[in-house]
Amino acid sequence: MSINTIIFDLDDTLLWDKKSIKTAFEKTCEYAATKYDVDPEKLEEAVRVEARKLYEGYETYDYTVLIGINPFEGLWGTFDDPTDSFQKMKEIVPTYRKDAWTNGLKALGIEDAQFGAELGERFVEERKKSPFVYEDTYKVLDELKGQYKLVLLTNGAPSLQNLKLEITPEIPPYFDHIIISGDFGKGKPDASLFEFMMEKAGITAEEGIMVGDNLNTDILGSSRIGMKNVWINREGNKNESQVTPTYEVKSLTEFKELLKQL
Repeated sequence: MSINTIIFDLDDTLLWDKKSIKTAFEKTCEYAATKYDVDPEKLEEAVRVEARKLYEGYETYDYTVLIGINPFEGLWGTFDDPTDSFQKMKEIVPTYRKDAWTNGLKALGIEDAQFGAELGERFVEERKKSPFVYEDTYKVLDELKGQYKLVLLTNGAPSLQNLKLEITPEIPPYFDHIIISGDFGKGKPDASLFEFMMEKAGITAEEGIMVGDNLNTDILGSSRIGMKNVWINREGNKNESQVTPTYEVKSLTEFKELLKQL
């Protein structure tokens, strides 16, 4: 049976989320350096360390792992979503933002909780102003739209993933279905999410192909239902996991060329 549906991951597959987060950190830390004599790069490193520590200590941590929400999304998301766990995150994140930045400053010898809180809110705004996509994202989607059914399957909180799509409004119209793990209750690589996606799209595993950057979510999850997959490995990372992708490419453009051979 031939492939008629392409399932795309969102973050770091179509959206360049790492660059967006990096840019928000850089701009916020450069602003901090206008008030204190700090190295912006060292402050960023310190805040990233402190954010991870705090994030892993919250009662919501297991849920964020289940849904697929990383610590830096926690630094700018609102999590105004209906489940009890999201509501707990909504309560936690304002303090989390303030404490992550305050502790980052403290690690560099600066005691200023008020400024930490200001930086936490500034980071949110800088991230919203930095929605990067890869240079070939729209070109490839343009060429695939109409030839294939396109599905977006993304881990995360609906409020945050929808915000990402709001600030890159060109993306949603390409897709026949947009499925967010937080709406379903489990994230990739859980096989039930992929089964739900197939039911929604009206396809079998043989008719779809999953495209994503993450071996442990996109590739593992699609493998569990017997669906072919493509690992987008833009940085040329060595695969040291137990997960073997069906195909490996370095870009969306290379994936598009691969499709012609399938």
